[in-house]
Amino acid sequence: MAAVVSLNTYPQNSYRSPRRVSVPSRSPRSNRDAAVYRRRRFAAAAVGLGILLAAGQAGAALGGSTLAPVERRPRVVTVVVEQGDTLWSIAERVAPDTDTREVVDAIVEARGTASIMPGETITWLEH
Repeated sequence: MAAVVSLNTYPQNSYRSPRRVSVPSRSPRSNRDAAVYRRRRFAAAAVGLGILLAAGQAGAALGGSTLAPVERRPRVVTVVVEQGDTLWSIAERVAPDTDTREVVDAIVEARGTASIMPGETITWLEH
């Protein structure tokens, strides 16, 4: 058989009620500090958002992202044929940095003829 022994270390009549633990309440100063902290956070967020929006507007005004590939638009040159002009002289005017023979061949191919008359307009797109 097993015996159970219980030892009571407190006297029977000395029962105490639980202690009240006082929780320190926040002082008005700590509430004020929290309000200042929130206002500063809000102001910092507003300033950051303003800077972000201003940068976006500046980027749009300057033509978009600089990371995008630059599109090169063709240069349009229009020449009115004058008395004494030849295809060779016109080719030198419309594309001075290109081989003149290639430009003359392109003009003849586009027009379908090698003859030109004073007053005609020749348009050249340089890519």
